Amino acid sequence: MSTSVQGPPAAPPSAAPAAPPPGATGRGLPWIAALGSGLAVLLAGGPVTAIVQGGAWFGHAAAAVVAVVVVGLLLHRLGAVVVAAGQAVAVLVLLTVQFADNGILGVLPGPAALGEFGALVSGAGQQIDTGTAPVPGTPEILFLITAAFGLLAIGVHLAAVSAGAPAAAGVPLLAVFAVPAALADNLLPWWAMAAAAAGFGLLLVAGSGFGRRLPGSVAIVAVAVVLAIGVGAGANFVGTAGRFDTGSGSGGSGGSIGLSPFTALRGQLDQQSPTELFRVRGLTRPTYLRALTLRQYVPDAGWQATRPDPGVALPGPVQTQPAVPGDLANVEIENVAFRDYWLPLYGEPLDVGGLPENAWLYDRSSGTGYTGRPREEGGWREQTLLPVPTVAQLRQSSGSSGVGPEYLDVTGVDPRVTEIAQQVVAGRTGNFDRAMALQDYFAGPDSRFTYSLRTAPGSGDDALVEFLTVGRSGYCEQFASAMAVMLRTVGVPSRVAVGFTAGVDNGQYRSISTSDAHAWVEAWFPGVGWTTFDPTPLTDGRTIAPPYVQEAQGPAPDTANTPAEQDLSPGQDPAQQAPPPPTQPQDLPPDALTPAPSASSGPPLWPIAVVLLVIAGALVPAGLRVVARRRRLGAVNAGGPEAAGAAWAELLAESRDRGVGYPPSDTVRGSARRMVREHTLDGDAQQALRDVVGAVEASWYGGGHPAPGELDEPVHTVRAGIATKGSLSLRGRLLPSSVLHRTPVEQQAPVTERESAAPRT
Repeated sequence: MSTSVQGPPAAPPSAAPAAPPPGATGRGLPWIAALGSGLAVLLAGGPVTAIVQGGAWFGHAAAAVVAVVVVGLLLHRLGAVVVAAGQAVAVLVLLTVQFADNGILGVLPGPAALGEFGALVSGAGQQIDTGTAPVPGTPEILFLITAAFGLLAIGVHLAAVSAGAPAAAGVPLLAVFAVPAALADNLLPWWAMAAAAAGFGLLLVAGSGFGRRLPGSVAIVAVAVVLAIGVGAGANFVGTAGRFDTGSGSGGSGGSIGLSPFTALRGQLDQQSPTELFRVRGLTRPTYLRALTLRQYVPDAGWQATRPDPGVALPGPVQTQPAVPGDLANVEIENVAFRDYWLPLYGEPLDVGGLPENAWLYDRSSGTGYTGRPREEGGWREQTLLPVPTVAQLRQSSGSSGVGPEYLDVTGVDPRVTEIAQQVVAGRTGNFDRAMALQDYFAGPDSRFTYSLRTAPGSGDDALVEFLTVGRSGYCEQFASAMAVMLRTVGVPSRVAVGFTAGVDNGQYRSISTSDAHAWVEAWFPGVGWTTFDPTPLTDGRTIAPPYVQEAQGPAPDTANTPAEQDLSPGQDPAQQAPPPPTQPQDLPPDALTPAPSASSGPPLWPIAVVLLVIAGALVPAGLRVVARRRRLGAVNAGGPEAAGAAWAELLAESRDRGVGYPPSDTVRGSARRMVREHTLDGDAQQALRDVVGAVEASWYGGGHPAPGELDEPVHTVRAGIATKGSLSLRGRLLPSSVLHRTPVEQQAPVTERESAAPRT
């Protein structure tokens, strides 16, 4: 079979030798592109500062990126597959050195080290599930960040350096920016978006080398950064809960409780550097600042935030003064950094002012001020009664009149919890003495329970039983949850309150911070109302002991002479006080405050996201090949000056994907003969290839361009012939050689430049 390809009489001159790959030095290493890709990953990771405390994470991320860049340059000449594999090994070695104690020779990840990795991943998943941003920079979180930045750097290097397609690297860069931005409820600093824009701009210009285009490249990046800052400062839809922080607001990590109160509490208490939330003036004595109460207990899930009842519009009077002893106070609350659905208030609010009209409501039945959408007010005023019932009043008040049956609901509670509660209150007949017995059980001098933030939050009855019988260690969630459930099992109406302890008195005001976030118990006493009990055994002085608790913890009372249990008259019951008429909340979405979903004990979802990112990065070269094919075939179909060059480039790409190389010295006819020989093209395919070669030479050197559709059939025939004699391997499909290693012929000057340089006929 003849392998000659006939064409016009005059053979075209040899192709010029290919220039070094863009961004490479004289030795063929793409220094600029590799360094630019690594720096772009770090710049895009700026928002991580909003979800991880401290700056230690950056050192770990930088170490992973440096390892990927260095190994990528060392192995560059061995091809994309070897580069990616070597980079992955480098990241594993780095993780072993930094986080494993049982690596082979201290650097290689053996079975023991992989077991340690699994424990770190599990620990990081638990912290993510139970915390809120920003989380502490624990070894588990730092391991996760190191691994994530290593994988992302590999993907960006593969796209920007190995494939020579820096624009495609924008997908993983967008992920490393958008994921932290979505997780952080607080506002991102302006520089986070500016850094991400600068990183992507740097990636684009570094991918083709700076050279003489340095001033223009700098200008392009500068414009992108300015636009990014403008969009970030003026828009409220980019990844955060509001506008980007420009330095005029409170900044830093704010506070919120949201619709998952216990998760928010854990996140605020875990902060290494507490954030000031409120400054309170006018408080007559230390007392708890209540944000909301939880009345619904769901087995297998715990206490749930539910939609409040229709409330009284704020600002304005809330209720008449309850008929219980107490201290009147005019309190001013200055909001420093709290944004939420809930309006924290003290005691029994009588009047609330300093708020915008028609924005807030107060539900007296739950003791909760709320709004339909999270808001951050500058501050508010409150006239309130801080109840101080006497022990005698509380002992005389028992039963459950004046409160709904939901506050006694124990459906689904494990019988073992009821048994323990009954043992604790044995011999106690009144609601108050039962409540004191349970509080002392958890926080009294003889208690076997301890306070610890290292305890994972419970998620149902089994966890509650384990807490009461085995663990006996936890933080305010476990203690308040357990006591409230146990009160209900012995006939005392109860609910869980979430808010803040009294903070620190500096002489001018009380400063309340995220470290004061807390949960406690409120028990119902007919004729008195909801009364505070705190079962958490805090050791840092933040516990507030109300006067009636201090009185009861004195000498043991003579219970034999205690008056018989009786309810106060309905006229003395604060529930009978007529509040202002209720109104419906404004702009409250129908499902805004529905019960939160049950906590899941399943594995964290982030490994799935990482795997998807890796898969997406691996598919980038194949995607680029599809895009290039469609673009070229579209140009072939359209005809005109670009049709012949596009046809020839596509045929070379099809051949190159099947392992055929074309040296720089080849002419178009020489490359065509090589194509016929390597793929053993049949007669029809050879004739079609002659038609394409003739069209290429006529277009490049004679000024005669194909008509629309003229080359469609020849190109299709040649591509079919190439495919028939050489099917693509899996590696060839995922990592097309025509994308990873462009042929010298494809690196020639564009068709329009060749036309202008060629002699005209």
